[in-house]
Amino acid sequence: MFPPQSGVPLKPIPGSYGLPFFGAIKDRLDYFYNQGKDEFFSSRVEKYQSTVFRTNMPPGPFIAQNPKVIAVLDAISFPILFDTSKIEKFNVLDGTYLPSLSFTGGYRVCAYLDPSEPNHTSLKSFFMSVLASKHKDFVPLFRTCLSQMFIDIEDEMSSKRTANFNDSNDAMSFNFVFRLFCEKDPSETKLGSEGPAIVDKWVGLQLAPLATIGLPKFLKYFEDLLMHTFPIPFFLVKSDYKKLYDAFYASSSSFLDKAESFGIDRDEACHNLVFVAGFNAYGGMKAWFPTLIKWVGKAGEKLHSQLANEIRTAVKEEGGVTFQALEKMALTKSVVFEALRIEPGVPFQYGMAKEDIVINSHDAAYEIKKGEMIFGYQPFATKDPKIFDHPEEFVGHRFVGEGENLLKYVYWSNGRETEDPTAGNKQCPGKDLVVLLSRLLVVELFLRYDTFTVETAVLPFGSSVTLTSLIKATST
Repeated sequence: MFPPQSGVPLKPIPGSYGLPFFGAIKDRLDYFYNQGKDEFFSSRVEKYQSTVFRTNMPPGPFIAQNPKVIAVLDAISFPILFDTSKIEKFNVLDGTYLPSLSFTGGYRVCAYLDPSEPNHTSLKSFFMSVLASKHKDFVPLFRTCLSQMFIDIEDEMSSKRTANFNDSNDAMSFNFVFRLFCEKDPSETKLGSEGPAIVDKWVGLQLAPLATIGLPKFLKYFEDLLMHTFPIPFFLVKSDYKKLYDAFYASSSSFLDKAESFGIDRDEACHNLVFVAGFNAYGGMKAWFPTLIKWVGKAGEKLHSQLANEIRTAVKEEGGVTFQALEKMALTKSVVFEALRIEPGVPFQYGMAKEDIVINSHDAAYEIKKGEMIFGYQPFATKDPKIFDHPEEFVGHRFVGEGENLLKYVYWSNGRETEDPTAGNKQCPGKDLVVLLSRLLVVELFLRYDTFTVETAVLPFGSSVTLTSLIKATST
Protein backbone atom coordinates (compact mmCIF):
# COMPACT_ATOMS: atom_id res chain seq x y z
CA MET A 1 0.00 0.00 0.00
CA PHE A 2 1.29 3.44 -0.92
CA PRO A 3 0.21 6.60 0.91
CA PRO A 4 -1.38 9.48 -1.01
CA GLN A 5 0.88 12.37 -1.96
CA SER A 6 1.04 15.09 0.65
CA GLY A 7 -1.80 17.59 0.64
CA VAL A 8 -4.16 15.40 -1.40
CA PRO A 9 -7.10 13.92 0.53
CA LEU A 10 -7.88 10.21 0.34
CA LYS A 11 -11.42 9.82 -1.01
CA PRO A 12 -13.70 6.91 -1.85
CA ILE A 13 -13.97 6.23 -5.59
CA PRO A 14 -17.29 7.64 -6.82
CA GLY A 15 -19.52 5.98 -9.41
CA SER A 16 -21.72 2.96 -9.68
CA TYR A 17 -21.95 -0.29 -11.61
CA GLY A 18 -25.73 -0.36 -11.37
CA LEU A 19 -27.77 -3.52 -11.06
CA PRO A 20 -26.02 -6.77 -11.97
CA PHE A 21 -26.28 -7.48 -15.71
CA PHE A 22 -28.67 -4.57 -16.39
CA GLY A 23 -26.20 -1.90 -15.26
CA ALA A 24 -23.63 -3.16 -17.76
CA ILE A 25 -26.22 -3.21 -20.56
CA LYS A 26 -27.30 0.35 -19.76
CA ASP A 27 -23.71 1.60 -19.75
CA ARG A 28 -23.05 -0.20 -23.04
CA LEU A 29 -26.05 1.42 -24.72
CA ASP A 30 -25.02 4.83 -23.36
CA TYR A 31 -21.45 4.33 -24.58
CA PHE A 32 -22.30 3.27 -28.11
CA TYR A 33 -25.65 4.88 -28.86
CA ASN A 34 -27.26 7.22 -26.33
CA GLN A 35 -24.20 9.35 -25.56
CA GLY A 36 -21.15 8.24 -27.51
CA LYS A 37 -17.65 7.72 -26.11
CA ASP A 38 -16.65 11.26 -25.20
CA GLU A 39 -19.98 12.27 -23.68
CA PHE A 40 -20.14 8.95 -21.83
CA PHE A 41 -16.96 9.89 -19.98
CA SER A 42 -17.37 13.67 -19.74
CA SER A 43 -20.89 13.41 -18.31
CA ARG A 44 -19.62 11.11 -15.56
CA VAL A 45 -16.65 13.37 -14.80
CA GLU A 46 -19.15 16.21 -14.34
CA LYS A 47 -21.62 14.09 -12.37
CA TYR A 48 -19.04 12.78 -9.91
CA GLN A 49 -16.76 15.83 -10.00
CA SER A 50 -13.89 13.40 -10.38
CA THR A 51 -11.64 12.09 -13.15
CA VAL A 52 -11.50 8.75 -11.33
CA PHE A 53 -14.76 6.80 -11.02
CA ARG A 54 -16.40 3.40 -11.28
CA THR A 55 -18.28 2.36 -14.38
CA ASN A 56 -18.86 -0.58 -16.72
CA MET A 57 -17.02 -0.82 -20.03
CA PRO A 58 -18.22 -2.60 -23.17
CA PRO A 59 -18.76 -5.20 -24.36
CA GLY A 60 -20.20 -6.59 -21.13
CA PRO A 61 -22.65 -9.55 -21.18
CA PHE A 62 -22.22 -12.11 -22.61
CA ILE A 63 -18.76 -11.56 -24.07
CA ALA A 64 -16.99 -10.20 -20.98
CA GLN A 65 -17.42 -11.97 -17.65
CA ASN A 66 -16.74 -8.82 -15.62
CA PRO A 67 -17.25 -5.38 -17.22
CA LYS A 68 -16.55 -3.45 -13.99
CA VAL A 69 -13.65 -0.98 -14.18
CA ILE A 70 -12.20 2.02 -12.38
CA ALA A 71 -11.73 4.74 -14.99
CA VAL A 72 -8.70 7.04 -14.78
CA LEU A 73 -9.07 10.06 -17.07
CA ASP A 74 -6.42 12.63 -16.13
CA ALA A 75 -2.69 12.96 -16.82
CA ILE A 76 -1.70 12.21 -13.21
CA SER A 77 -3.71 9.04 -12.55
CA PHE A 78 -3.37 7.51 -16.04
CA PRO A 79 0.33 6.44 -15.79
CA ILE A 80 -0.49 3.88 -13.10
CA LEU A 81 -1.33 1.70 -16.11
CA PHE A 82 2.35 1.69 -17.14
CA ASP A 83 3.64 0.45 -13.77
CA THR A 84 3.87 -3.31 -14.24
CA SER A 85 5.14 -3.74 -10.67
CA LYS A 86 1.63 -2.81 -9.50
CA ILE A 87 -0.50 -3.56 -12.56
CA GLU A 88 -0.97 -6.90 -14.31
CA LYS A 89 -1.34 -6.94 -18.10
CA PHE A 90 -2.60 -10.52 -18.45
CA ASN A 91 -5.01 -10.80 -21.43
CA VAL A 92 -6.08 -7.13 -21.27
CA LEU A 93 -5.10 -5.93 -24.76
CA ASP A 94 -8.75 -5.64 -25.80
CA GLY A 95 -9.99 -4.72 -22.34
CA THR A 96 -12.41 -6.84 -20.34
CA TYR A 97 -12.61 -9.66 -22.90
CA LEU A 98 -10.22 -11.89 -24.84
CA PRO A 99 -11.04 -12.87 -28.44
CA SER A 100 -10.86 -16.56 -29.23
CA LEU A 101 -7.24 -17.71 -29.42
CA SER A 102 -8.17 -19.36 -32.72
CA PHE A 103 -7.59 -15.88 -34.21
CA THR A 104 -3.91 -16.26 -33.26
CA GLY A 105 -3.29 -19.93 -34.01
CA GLY A 106 -4.14 -21.04 -30.48
CA TYR A 107 -1.34 -18.97 -28.94
CA ARG A 108 -1.46 -16.13 -26.46
CA VAL A 109 0.70 -13.81 -28.55
CA CYS A 110 3.09 -11.33 -26.94
CA ALA A 111 0.50 -8.55 -26.75
CA TYR A 112 -1.64 -10.70 -24.41
CA LEU A 113 1.22 -11.59 -22.06
CA ASP A 114 2.16 -9.93 -18.79
CA PRO A 115 5.87 -9.01 -18.50
CA SER A 116 6.18 -11.44 -15.59
CA GLU A 117 5.59 -14.35 -17.98
CA PRO A 118 8.87 -15.81 -19.33
CA ASN A 119 7.51 -16.02 -22.89
CA HIS A 120 6.93 -12.26 -22.89
CA THR A 121 10.62 -11.58 -22.35
CA SER A 122 11.75 -13.90 -25.13
CA LEU A 123 9.14 -12.71 -27.65
CA LYS A 124 9.54 -9.00 -27.01
CA SER A 125 13.35 -9.26 -26.92
CA PHE A 126 13.18 -11.08 -30.24
CA PHE A 127 11.01 -8.45 -31.94
CA MET A 128 13.13 -5.61 -30.58
CA SER A 129 16.20 -7.39 -31.98
CA VAL A 130 14.52 -7.78 -35.37
CA LEU A 131 13.60 -4.10 -35.51
CA ALA A 132 17.14 -3.09 -34.55
CA SER A 133 18.54 -5.24 -37.37
CA LYS A 134 16.20 -3.52 -39.88
CA HIS A 135 17.19 0.01 -38.81
CA LYS A 136 18.94 0.91 -42.07
CA ASP A 137 15.95 -0.23 -44.14
CA PHE A 138 13.33 2.00 -42.51
CA VAL A 139 13.90 5.25 -44.40
CA PRO A 140 14.63 4.01 -47.95
CA LEU A 141 11.91 1.35 -47.89
CA PHE A 142 9.25 3.65 -46.49
CA ARG A 143 10.13 6.43 -48.93
CA THR A 144 9.82 3.96 -51.81
CA CYS A 145 6.39 2.88 -50.61
CA LEU A 146 5.31 6.50 -50.09
CA SER A 147 6.38 7.43 -53.61
CA GLN A 148 4.01 4.84 -55.06
CA MET A 149 1.24 6.00 -52.72
CA PHE A 150 1.51 9.60 -53.90
CA ILE A 151 1.49 8.46 -57.53
CA ASP A 152 -1.73 6.55 -56.84
CA ILE A 153 -3.25 9.57 -55.06
CA GLU A 154 -2.36 11.94 -57.92
CA ASP A 155 -3.80 9.52 -60.47
CA GLU A 156 -7.06 9.32 -58.52
CA MET A 157 -7.26 13.09 -58.18
CA SER A 158 -6.68 13.50 -61.92
CA SER A 159 -9.65 11.29 -62.72
CA LYS A 160 -12.00 12.08 -59.80
CA ARG A 161 -10.79 15.51 -58.55
CA THR A 162 -10.57 14.05 -55.04
CA ALA A 163 -8.69 11.08 -53.57
CA ASN A 164 -9.47 8.72 -50.73
CA PHE A 165 -6.31 8.78 -48.62
CA ASN A 166 -7.29 5.71 -46.61
CA ASP A 167 -7.38 3.31 -49.57
CA SER A 168 -3.95 4.36 -50.84
CA ASN A 169 -2.58 4.36 -47.29
CA ASP A 170 -3.84 0.82 -46.66
CA ALA A 171 -2.04 -0.52 -49.72
CA MET A 172 1.14 1.39 -48.90
CA SER A 173 1.13 0.33 -45.24
CA PHE A 174 0.68 -3.38 -45.90
CA ASN A 175 3.29 -3.29 -48.65
CA PHE A 176 5.81 -1.63 -46.31
CA VAL A 177 5.17 -3.97 -43.39
CA PHE A 178 5.33 -7.15 -45.47
CA ARG A 179 8.49 -6.06 -47.28
CA LEU A 180 10.10 -4.99 -44.00
CA PHE A 181 9.62 -8.37 -42.29
CA CYS A 182 9.64 -10.71 -45.30
CA GLU A 183 11.92 -8.85 -47.75
CA LYS A 184 9.47 -9.58 -50.53
CA ASP A 185 6.62 -7.72 -52.20
CA PRO A 186 3.28 -9.25 -51.14
CA SER A 187 2.19 -9.25 -54.79
CA GLU A 188 4.79 -11.98 -55.34
CA THR A 189 2.94 -14.27 -52.90
CA LYS A 190 -0.46 -15.96 -52.94
CA LEU A 191 -1.82 -12.86 -51.20
CA GLY A 192 -1.51 -10.78 -54.34
CA SER A 193 -3.26 -7.49 -53.56
CA GLU A 194 -5.64 -9.06 -51.02
CA GLY A 195 -3.45 -8.50 -47.95
CA PRO A 196 -5.11 -5.33 -46.62
CA ALA A 197 -8.64 -6.70 -47.06
CA ILE A 198 -7.77 -9.97 -45.33
CA VAL A 199 -6.13 -8.24 -42.37
CA ASP A 200 -9.01 -5.76 -42.12
CA LYS A 201 -11.48 -8.63 -41.83
CA TRP A 202 -9.31 -10.58 -39.35
CA VAL A 203 -8.70 -7.55 -37.10
CA GLY A 204 -12.24 -6.26 -37.49
CA LEU A 205 -13.82 -9.46 -36.20
CA GLN A 206 -11.60 -9.40 -33.11
CA LEU A 207 -12.41 -5.76 -32.33
CA ALA A 208 -16.09 -5.78 -33.36
CA PRO A 209 -17.31 -5.93 -29.72
CA LEU A 210 -15.64 -2.53 -29.17
CA ALA A 211 -17.12 -0.77 -32.20
CA THR A 212 -20.29 0.37 -33.86
CA ILE A 213 -20.77 0.49 -37.62
CA GLY A 214 -23.12 3.48 -37.56
CA LEU A 215 -26.45 1.93 -38.45
CA PRO A 216 -29.55 4.16 -38.08
CA LYS A 217 -30.57 4.63 -34.46
CA PHE A 218 -33.75 2.58 -34.83
CA LEU A 219 -31.48 -0.42 -35.55
CA LYS A 220 -29.27 0.10 -32.50
CA TYR A 221 -30.68 -2.89 -30.61
CA PHE A 222 -30.14 -5.13 -33.62
CA GLU A 223 -26.54 -3.95 -33.99
CA ASP A 224 -25.95 -4.29 -30.27
CA LEU A 225 -27.21 -7.86 -30.33
CA LEU A 226 -25.15 -8.69 -33.41
CA MET A 227 -21.83 -7.13 -32.41
CA HIS A 228 -21.73 -6.70 -28.63
CA THR A 229 -23.61 -9.61 -27.10
CA PHE A 230 -21.98 -12.84 -28.32
CA PRO A 231 -18.37 -13.64 -29.29
CA ILE A 232 -17.61 -13.38 -33.00
CA PRO A 233 -16.66 -16.87 -34.27
CA PHE A 234 -13.27 -17.45 -35.89
CA PHE A 235 -14.63 -19.64 -38.70
CA LEU A 236 -15.77 -16.48 -40.51
CA VAL A 237 -12.14 -15.69 -41.25
CA LYS A 238 -10.48 -19.10 -40.89
CA SER A 239 -9.55 -19.59 -44.56
CA ASP A 240 -8.41 -15.98 -44.90
CA TYR A 241 -6.19 -16.28 -41.84
CA LYS A 242 -4.61 -19.49 -43.15
CA LYS A 243 -3.81 -17.71 -46.41
CA LEU A 244 -2.23 -14.84 -44.48
CA TYR A 245 -0.27 -17.17 -42.19
CA ASP A 246 0.98 -19.29 -45.10
CA ALA A 247 2.21 -16.21 -46.98
CA PHE A 248 4.20 -15.00 -43.98
CA TYR A 249 5.53 -18.48 -43.17
CA ALA A 250 6.72 -19.07 -46.74
CA SER A 251 8.33 -15.63 -47.01
CA SER A 252 10.05 -15.20 -43.65
CA SER A 253 12.49 -18.10 -43.30
CA SER A 254 15.33 -15.88 -42.02
CA PHE A 255 12.95 -14.34 -39.48
CA LEU A 256 11.85 -17.77 -38.27
CA ASP A 257 15.44 -19.03 -38.15
CA LYS A 258 16.30 -16.14 -35.86
CA ALA A 259 13.27 -16.87 -33.69
CA GLU A 260 14.55 -20.39 -33.09
CA SER A 261 17.84 -18.91 -31.84
CA PHE A 262 15.74 -17.15 -29.17
CA GLY A 263 14.16 -20.47 -28.20
CA ILE A 264 10.84 -19.73 -29.94
CA ASP A 265 9.06 -22.42 -31.96
CA ARG A 266 8.67 -21.53 -35.66
CA ASP A 267 4.89 -21.93 -35.63
CA GLU A 268 4.49 -19.76 -32.54
CA ALA A 269 6.93 -17.21 -33.98
CA CYS A 270 4.97 -16.99 -37.22
CA HIS A 271 1.62 -16.48 -35.48
CA ASN A 272 3.28 -13.73 -33.43
CA LEU A 273 4.72 -12.25 -36.62
CA VAL A 274 1.28 -12.16 -38.25
CA PHE A 275 -0.10 -10.42 -35.17
CA VAL A 276 2.71 -7.88 -34.93
CA ALA A 277 2.75 -7.20 -38.67
CA GLY A 278 -1.02 -7.33 -39.22
CA PHE A 279 -2.71 -6.22 -36.01
CA ASN A 280 -0.06 -3.95 -34.49
CA ALA A 281 1.91 -2.51 -37.42
CA TYR A 282 -0.47 -2.49 -40.39
CA GLY A 283 -3.52 -1.98 -38.17
CA GLY A 284 -1.80 0.91 -36.42
CA MET A 285 -0.70 2.56 -39.67
CA LYS A 286 -4.17 2.08 -41.15
CA ALA A 287 -5.76 4.02 -38.29
CA TRP A 288 -2.98 6.44 -37.44
CA PHE A 289 -1.73 7.91 -40.74
CA PRO A 290 -5.18 9.19 -41.83
CA THR A 291 -5.53 10.75 -38.38
CA LEU A 292 -2.18 12.51 -38.78
CA ILE A 293 -3.09 13.76 -42.25
CA LYS A 294 -6.48 14.94 -40.97
CA TRP A 295 -4.98 17.15 -38.26
CA VAL A 296 -2.17 18.51 -40.43
CA GLY A 297 -4.62 19.18 -43.25
CA LYS A 298 -7.05 21.04 -41.00
CA ALA A 299 -4.23 23.13 -39.50
CA GLY A 300 -4.21 25.32 -42.63
CA GLU A 301 -1.85 27.05 -45.01
CA LYS A 302 0.17 28.99 -42.43
CA LEU A 303 1.41 25.85 -40.72
CA HIS A 304 1.85 24.16 -44.10
CA SER A 305 4.12 26.99 -45.24
CA GLN A 306 6.20 26.76 -42.06
CA LEU A 307 6.54 22.98 -42.41
CA ALA A 308 7.47 23.19 -46.09
CA ASN A 309 10.13 25.79 -45.37
CA GLU A 310 11.65 23.83 -42.47
CA ILE A 311 11.62 20.52 -44.34
CA ARG A 312 13.02 21.80 -47.63
CA THR A 313 15.73 23.82 -45.90
CA ALA A 314 16.91 20.87 -43.82
CA VAL A 315 16.87 18.47 -46.78
CA LYS A 316 18.86 20.93 -48.90
CA GLU A 317 21.43 21.52 -46.16
CA GLU A 318 21.93 17.80 -45.51
CA GLY A 319 21.79 16.72 -49.15
CA GLY A 320 18.77 14.49 -48.77
CA VAL A 321 16.23 12.97 -46.39
CA THR A 322 18.69 11.67 -43.81
CA PHE A 323 18.46 11.08 -40.07
CA GLN A 324 20.52 14.24 -39.63
CA ALA A 325 18.05 16.22 -41.74
CA LEU A 326 15.10 14.83 -39.77
CA GLU A 327 16.70 15.89 -36.48
CA LYS A 328 16.80 19.49 -37.72
CA MET A 329 13.03 19.53 -38.23
CA ALA A 330 11.80 20.59 -34.78
CA LEU A 331 8.40 21.78 -35.99
CA THR A 332 7.80 18.60 -37.99
CA LYS A 333 8.55 16.49 -34.94
CA SER A 334 6.30 18.67 -32.78
CA VAL A 335 3.42 18.36 -35.26
CA VAL A 336 3.65 14.56 -35.09
CA PHE A 337 3.66 14.57 -31.28
CA GLU A 338 0.75 17.02 -31.21
CA ALA A 339 -1.31 14.71 -33.41
CA LEU A 340 -0.39 11.77 -31.16
CA ARG A 341 -1.47 13.86 -28.17
CA ILE A 342 -4.78 15.13 -29.45
CA GLU A 343 -5.96 11.84 -30.98
CA PRO A 344 -3.82 8.88 -29.91
CA GLY A 345 -4.09 5.86 -32.17
CA VAL A 346 -4.93 3.47 -29.30
CA PRO A 347 -7.35 5.31 -27.00
CA PHE A 348 -7.78 2.60 -24.36
CA GLN A 349 -5.48 1.03 -21.77
CA TYR A 350 -6.33 -1.63 -19.21
CA GLY A 351 -4.59 -3.30 -16.29
CA MET A 352 -5.53 -5.21 -13.14
CA ALA A 353 -4.23 -4.22 -9.71
CA LYS A 354 -1.73 -6.81 -8.45
CA GLU A 355 -2.13 -5.57 -4.88
CA ASP A 356 -3.98 -2.93 -2.89
CA ILE A 357 -2.71 0.41 -4.19
CA VAL A 358 -3.40 4.13 -3.88
CA ILE A 359 -3.48 6.27 -7.01
CA ASN A 360 -3.44 10.06 -7.23
CA SER A 361 -5.29 12.48 -9.46
CA HIS A 362 -4.79 16.26 -9.41
CA ASP A 363 -7.19 16.72 -6.50
CA ALA A 364 -7.46 13.49 -4.55
CA ALA A 365 -6.12 10.02 -3.85
CA TYR A 366 -8.10 6.80 -4.24
CA GLU A 367 -7.63 3.28 -2.93
CA ILE A 368 -7.89 0.44 -5.43
CA LYS A 369 -8.18 -3.13 -4.21
CA LYS A 370 -6.21 -6.08 -5.53
CA GLY A 371 -7.97 -7.64 -8.52
CA GLU A 372 -9.87 -4.52 -9.60
CA MET A 373 -9.60 -3.59 -13.27
CA ILE A 374 -8.28 -0.12 -14.10
CA PHE A 375 -9.25 1.50 -17.39
CA GLY A 376 -7.71 4.59 -18.98
CA TYR A 377 -9.29 6.64 -21.77
CA GLN A 378 -6.20 8.23 -23.22
CA PRO A 379 -7.73 11.14 -25.20
CA PHE A 380 -8.93 12.64 -21.91
CA ALA A 381 -5.59 12.12 -20.17
CA THR A 382 -3.62 13.72 -23.01
CA LYS A 383 -6.04 16.64 -23.24
CA ASP A 384 -5.87 17.33 -19.51
CA PRO A 385 -6.55 21.10 -19.14
CA LYS A 386 -4.40 21.21 -16.00
CA ILE A 387 -1.39 20.14 -18.07
CA PHE A 388 -1.96 21.54 -21.55
CA ASP A 389 -3.05 25.04 -22.56
CA HIS A 390 -5.91 24.99 -25.08
CA PRO A 391 -5.97 21.18 -24.91
CA GLU A 392 -8.74 20.75 -27.49
CA GLU A 393 -6.83 22.76 -30.11
CA PHE A 394 -4.22 21.36 -32.49
CA VAL A 395 -1.16 23.53 -31.78
CA GLY A 396 1.60 22.52 -34.17
CA HIS A 397 4.47 24.16 -32.28
CA ARG A 398 3.34 22.88 -28.84
CA PHE A 399 6.41 20.68 -28.35
CA VAL A 400 9.07 23.00 -29.80
CA GLY A 401 11.81 24.29 -27.46
CA GLU A 402 10.72 24.29 -23.81
CA GLY A 403 7.53 22.62 -24.96
CA GLU A 404 9.51 19.39 -25.13
CA ASN A 405 9.13 19.25 -21.34
CA LEU A 406 5.49 18.30 -21.91
CA LEU A 407 6.37 15.14 -23.84
CA LYS A 408 6.27 13.15 -20.61
CA TYR A 409 2.48 13.62 -20.75
CA VAL A 410 2.18 12.08 -24.25
CA TYR A 411 1.12 8.48 -23.64
CA TRP A 412 0.21 7.02 -27.05
CA SER A 413 2.75 4.14 -26.89
CA ASN A 414 1.52 2.55 -23.63
CA GLY A 415 4.19 4.56 -21.87
CA ARG A 416 5.53 8.09 -21.63
CA GLU A 417 7.07 9.52 -24.78
CA THR A 418 10.20 10.23 -22.72
CA GLU A 419 10.62 6.55 -21.83
CA ASP A 420 11.79 3.58 -23.89
CA PRO A 421 10.38 0.11 -24.48
CA THR A 422 12.14 -2.80 -22.78
CA ALA A 423 11.55 -6.53 -22.57
CA GLY A 424 10.24 -5.90 -19.04
CA ASN A 425 7.49 -3.40 -19.84
CA LYS A 426 4.48 -3.18 -22.16
CA GLN A 427 5.53 -0.10 -24.11
CA CYS A 428 5.23 -0.52 -27.87
CA PRO A 429 8.50 -2.00 -29.22
CA GLY A 430 8.02 -0.01 -32.42
CA LYS A 431 7.51 3.30 -30.59
CA ASP A 432 10.45 5.10 -32.19
CA LEU A 433 9.69 3.60 -35.59
CA VAL A 434 6.13 4.97 -35.50
CA VAL A 435 7.44 8.47 -34.79
CA LEU A 436 10.07 8.14 -37.52
CA LEU A 437 7.57 6.98 -40.15
CA SER A 438 5.12 9.71 -39.15
CA ARG A 439 7.79 12.36 -39.59
CA LEU A 440 8.79 10.85 -42.95
CA LEU A 441 5.16 10.98 -44.13
CA VAL A 442 4.96 14.69 -43.30
CA VAL A 443 8.38 15.30 -44.90
CA GLU A 444 7.52 13.54 -48.15
CA LEU A 445 4.18 15.32 -48.27
CA PHE A 446 5.70 18.80 -48.06
CA LEU A 447 8.59 18.02 -50.36
CA ARG A 448 5.94 17.38 -53.02
CA TYR A 449 3.17 19.85 -52.13
CA ASP A 450 2.85 23.38 -50.78
CA THR A 451 -0.55 22.82 -49.18
CA PHE A 452 -3.58 20.55 -49.26
CA THR A 453 -7.15 20.38 -47.99
CA VAL A 454 -9.17 17.50 -46.57
CA GLU A 455 -12.68 16.37 -45.78
CA THR A 456 -13.07 13.86 -42.97
CA ALA A 457 -15.58 11.46 -41.49
CA VAL A 458 -15.53 9.29 -38.38
CA LEU A 459 -14.86 5.55 -38.74
CA PRO A 460 -15.24 2.86 -36.04
CA PHE A 461 -11.48 3.12 -35.52
CA GLY A 462 -9.93 6.35 -36.80
CA SER A 463 -11.01 8.70 -39.56
CA SER A 464 -11.84 8.60 -43.24
CA VAL A 465 -9.83 11.27 -45.03
CA THR A 466 -10.56 12.57 -48.52
CA LEU A 467 -7.98 14.84 -50.13
CA THR A 468 -9.89 17.61 -51.87
CA SER A 469 -6.92 19.59 -53.16
CA LEU A 470 -3.17 19.14 -53.55
CA ILE A 471 -1.06 22.14 -54.55
CA LYS A 472 2.25 20.96 -55.96
CA ALA A 473 5.44 22.48 -54.59
CA THR A 474 6.55 25.67 -56.27
CA SER A 475 10.08 25.27 -54.87
CA THR A 476 12.14 22.46 -53.39
